Amino acid sequence: MRIEPTPGGVDVEPLDEATAPVVWMLLGGPFDLCSFYAFAAVDPVLGPIAERLRGLRPPLAPEPFETLVTSITAQQVSLYSAFAIRNRLIDAFGEPGVHAIAFPTRERIAAAEPGELFALGFSRRKAEYVVGLARSAIDLDELARLDDEQVTQRLTALHGIGEWTADWFLARHLARPRAWPAGDLALQKAARAFYGDVDVRELGARLDPFQNLSAHYLLTGWLTAGGAP
Repeated sequence: MRIEPTPGGVDVEPLDEATAPVVWMLLGGPFDLCSFYAFAAVDPVLGPIAERLRGLRPPLAPEPFETLVTSITAQQVSLYSAFAIRNRLIDAFGEPGVHAIAFPTRERIAAAEPGELFALGFSRRKAEYVVGLARSAIDLDELARLDDEQVTQRLTALHGIGEWTADWFLARHLARPRAWPAGDLALQKAARAFYGDVDVRELGARLDPFQNLSAHYLLTGWLTAGGAP
């Protein structure tokens, strides 16, 4: 698949029934920016951030299994380390394509042993979490038909998946408007950098029903202003 900017937007080739939904997700298509900007305009803190970053559409992860594995690799480590480990996982278990290696399928990881992932740099616990997720009975596609609370309940019932991972799954895969990863340290830093000594969960309630976009705009605004994740 090729995606590149054009004067009128983006050009995608090929664009068919299989690739169109993936592109829509990767480009953040499900987000309602117009309503969000109208909401943010009355907030003296969020408003200027939204205006400065106007047009930002947070990209979404099209595949639920990949989304969860990505979050597990990022638990309590730097983004650099998480990317390195994830790249080694792709090299070891992914399927080579025409232009790139595809992320490993759930079936491929289910057939692996935790020790194989440990050899790639996963901690022993994270290796067990990822293989356990792949082997579990959970229907990841069904989660899209559940409400936020039900999704969280299903995910956190799995070994190694907590509230932080469930929140980001809601935010970055399902694009749920009210997803608010209050336990995320970077979001806490960003929220307090802009709003001062604020209770982050209470701030989420104030930003209802646009918590997801607010979180992404606060994080991006903070990072582009020199904040450190």
